[in-house]
Amino acid sequence: MHIGPFAARVRDASWQRLTGRAMMVMAGVVMLAGAACPRKGKAKAKAPVAAKSLLPDSADQIAFGARVVLTDKGVSKGELLADTSFTYDDGTRLELRRINLTFYNSLGQKDGVMTSRAGTYNMRLSRIEARGDVVVVREDGKRLTSQQLVFDQVRNQFFTDSAFVLNEPNKVFTGMGFESDPRLTNFRCLKECKGAAPVQVPTR
Repeated sequence: MHIGPFAARVRDASWQRLTGRAMMVMAGVVMLAGAACPRKGKAKAKAPVAAKSLLPDSADQIAFGARVVLTDKGVSKGELLADTSFTYDDGTRLELRRINLTFYNSLGQKDGVMTSRAGTYNMRLSRIEARGDVVVVREDGKRLTSQQLVFDQVRNQFFTDSAFVLNEPNKVFTGMGFESDPRLTNFRCLKECKGAAPVQVPTR
């Protein structure tokens, strides 16, 4: 069958349009494939890494349910309990979690309790630093709260530079920093000291 010159030109034009569309589709596929593949020279995305280990690798020893007895010249002055204990510095420093410290008087009777979320026990200095929601409750009804509190066993003294609230049966003291004996009787506020007590108004 003979195809005339006009029909041949129509066929060539249609073929060119079809070929052009196919090339455009292929170019689009190549562009999409290139976008999906990482470019050379760029670092690959890394998986997220935890900020810190749950258990410190540098601790000499880790104990659960730790118990330490505080003594003075062979006499028990207190019992320190902690949920978790991390030992450092050749066994002379303990980092503690969830502290419960019970004080005893000279007769061996319970005299008060101190609790906190964390703390440090320095055996060389015989000093306990409690941190986070520190609460001291005495047997006589006194209640002290602070965010940081140090008990110096050698000096037999509490002290802190943090804000505190001392509740007694008939009055309340607040301030920034204090020094006191463990019974909270010889109490000296350092600054911003305030006190409040209920006043009974006489009635007719």
